[in-house]
Amino acid sequence: MTQEHHLKVQRTARFYTTGQLTEKTRNIWFCLHGFGQLAQYFGRKFADLASDETLIVIPEGLSRSYLDMNYQRVGASWMTREDSQHEIDDYVAYLNSLYNRILDERTSLNEKLHITVFGFSQGAATACRWLNNGGNESSRIRIDRLILWAGYFPKGLSDLISANVLTHTETHYVYGQQDEYISAIADIGAYLNRIQTDVPNLQLTAFEGPHRVEPDVLKSLVTAPKPIA
Repeated sequence: MTQEHHLKVQRTARFYTTGQLTEKTRNIWFCLHGFGQLAQYFGRKFADLASDETLIVIPEGLSRSYLDMNYQRVGASWMTREDSQHEIDDYVAYLNSLYNRILDERTSLNEKLHITVFGFSQGAATACRWLNNGGNESSRIRIDRLILWAGYFPKGLSDLISANVLTHTETHYVYGQQDEYISAIADIGAYLNRIQTDVPNLQLTAFEGPHRVEPDVLKSLVTAPKPIA
């Protein structure tokens, strides 16, 4: 009889940064790519946000594969449905380690840092699972803003993250009105209502465009005045 086993091994993860972490840094972004993307190229979407005060961190999924039959294009992913819980555990541990590595360089000033987690497509679900499971009760991952861009949550957001985790977090869901994946949803209104019910402080933003990150839309979103509570 064939039996399944699991063995924990050490992996080497790759990530990119745009900008420098210095005493001037006030903002840190952790940007999680979608399925089949590479961090190096995904990070270009955020180049305009980097400055003396803003550091962009772009982690890459632990799994890579060829995307074409000519074995030229390579992409990374965060998980598949095969042995998914172990893949989730692995990337949560990886992202926790990355978060701690970056912030440990500014331990004395962490309270002055504004931290954004951005997840695109598959990276949106990854971001939710990370924040829901990151750290522990005494040292949970702390962020100020979560941006879920073009993610699809067939069982709702409550399947991935507890609303309590986001009580004090500015939370956005952004999608293109021509997004081929979102527009395929039978009842988009019911879908949006469902995820807003799951996370009551969720702010919705729709734009004219397909399944991609639009830097101009992103820039206008993060620079817009915050609504008065």
